[in-house]
Amino acid sequence: MMRLPDFRFEAPRTVAEAADLLAAAQPGETMLVAGGTDLLPNMKRRQQTPRTLVGLRRIEELRRISNGDGLRIGAGVTLSALVRDLRSRGAADPYGALGQAAAYVATPQLRNMGTLGGNVCLDTRCNYYDQNYEWRKAIDFCMKKDGAVCWVATSSPRCLAVSSTDTAPALIALDAEVTLASAAGERRIAAADLFRNDGIHYLTRRHDEILTSVRLPRLDGWRSVYWKLRRRGAFDFPVLSVAAAMKITADGTVEGARIVLGAVASRPVEAADAAAALIGGRLSDEAIANASERAAQPARPMDNTDFTLLWRKRATRHFVSCALRELRGDDMREVKLSIGAARAGN
Repeated sequence: MMRLPDFRFEAPRTVAEAADLLAAAQPGETMLVAGGTDLLPNMKRRQQTPRTLVGLRRIEELRRISNGDGLRIGAGVTLSALVRDLRSRGAADPYGALGQAAAYVATPQLRNMGTLGGNVCLDTRCNYYDQNYEWRKAIDFCMKKDGAVCWVATSSPRCLAVSSTDTAPALIALDAEVTLASAAGERRIAAADLFRNDGIHYLTRRHDEILTSVRLPRLDGWRSVYWKLRRRGAFDFPVLSVAAAMKITADGTVEGARIVLGAVASRPVEAADAAAALIGGRLSDEAIANASERAAQPARPMDNTDFTLLWRKRATRHFVSCALRELRGDDMREVKLSIGAARAGN
């Protein structure tokens, strides 16, 4: 049985109190915990061993969802609560991709505990890293924790662990911003700027900062969808994800588009060239095929998750095509069934 290491627990009631605790600590000694669905298993595997945990569940302001000039979601809102709120807005809601992404995370029990902020800041994953301590010790550890070599690509100068957050690609596709708070004050950055392509230092958030909220702008006339590839229909992390958002005029012209890939690098990858190719034209089969091919080009899947590399590369084109066809209004029920059969046979 894997047990948690000893740690001290703090339970502040305000963001300011939590920020003061972080400011007084050395990097890595104190970590934030909300639902604990990612951090606590990591601690059991000794991937992360903080001396102090700062619990955020008692901070009321982190659990609020408010409407205004867009949508503001507290980082402590559970994934289940987020799904309920977004589904209540109806099928025409432009934030549909975020609701779908949150609904696809893990299982109902874990969504009841896991939070939006926790999923956005989810640790990167790798077959060589996500093992127990004894297994990792037997291979002389890896670059991400206690070792010096990335076993995915031994000549790589950086860790290639994969970004496996479901909600971050959707937030980037929806042009979201995040608010980071510290004892020195607040700063707001684009959701895309929260991430860097490094398996170890995958967030630009400083050790003394708290992700307090996510803000989605008004997206009148936009629609969005989220597609996720995983071996099982539930529980598993994404092996590939596609978040797509689009604004189509009454005459069928694409006025705006964003496509973001997940689980193909150490950060979500924006397929900006593919999205730009759609703007100004109609969403024809030819346009979708062209955009899907362009979107697959920046995808660099590595041999550190599930399925074979070549198949995952092909799946990128197919999933982008499916997302765009769903935005066009195609009936995708049979397509989803065929994808399930292909996944089972891989």
